[in-house]
Amino acid sequence: MFTGIVEELGEVAAIEDLGDAARFRLRGPVVTEGAKHGDSIAVNGVCLTVVDTEGGEFTADVMAETLKRSSLGALTTGSRVNLERPMALGGRLGGHLVQGHVDGTGTIVERTPGEHWELVKVALPAQLARYVVEKGSITVDGVSLTVVEAADDYFTISLIPTTLALTTLGIKQSGDPVNLEVDVLAKYVERLLGRGSQDTDDLAEIKEMDR
Repeated sequence: MFTGIVEELGEVAAIEDLGDAARFRLRGPVVTEGAKHGDSIAVNGVCLTVVDTEGGEFTADVMAETLKRSSLGALTTGSRVNLERPMALGGRLGGHLVQGHVDGTGTIVERTPGEHWELVKVALPAQLARYVVEKGSITVDGVSLTVVEAADDYFTISLIPTTLALTTLGIKQSGDPVNLEVDVLAKYVERLLGRGSQDTDDLAEIKEMDR
């Protein structure tokens, strides 16, 4: 489990094509400190498993499904990436509950700079729009953010100078893809409400049969 508070702006050192997968070597001296084989590190919001570490770098295998469903497939050597280690038990939840399971990719549509912040408009898949609400939480490339405006096919976020300077969202341009993870609580609520409606219908049918 992560919080969406990026610890380090890392870099893709190398990518090895494995046919139906890829092995990434990523540079991140902060997140690799104390990391070992089998640990998890979020890369642009995608939870990856550490294969090995050496000299401030770590390698991780990325299967074809992840490459297809996230923006990791668009990365090249030299690409900057957001890195975060899992939250320690008892640690502060600085952002919101983030699983590292990307729900889909969005596209940066527009950037509007302000004096001390920047408004960014992001297009998103229609099937994810129902989980995004104004002042709700969303993870964009692994960064926990608050939604400013929510529409049927886009949402906007405000980025403070720290976010612009210390994450990939400061260098992403219009047309660039971003990984999106919606608030998991919204998905659980939807499932429970759907199940509740089905249970109510089943109960009504049983009562009707008993008459």
